[in-house]
Amino acid sequence: MHTGASDDLARLRRWEDAGGTWQVLARRPDQVILSLCRCDGGEEADRFGTADPQVLAYLAGRDRSDG
Repeated sequence: MHTGASDDLARLRRWEDAGGTWQVLARRPDQVILSLCRCDGGEEADRFGTADPQVLAYLAGRDRSDG
């Protein structure tokens, strides 16, 4: 786990570390909904919404992890 990361940011980073990708499904200034996609075909495996400021900063306006 990455020290100092919030639970939601740690979850997102674990997903990336495992080879998964993510995509923003919806974004508001104070919240995002993310789709977590499998590394072996891109199918959605999970989704979650968060208003965590650390996640919002980590995304920094990006809509996809692979683009």
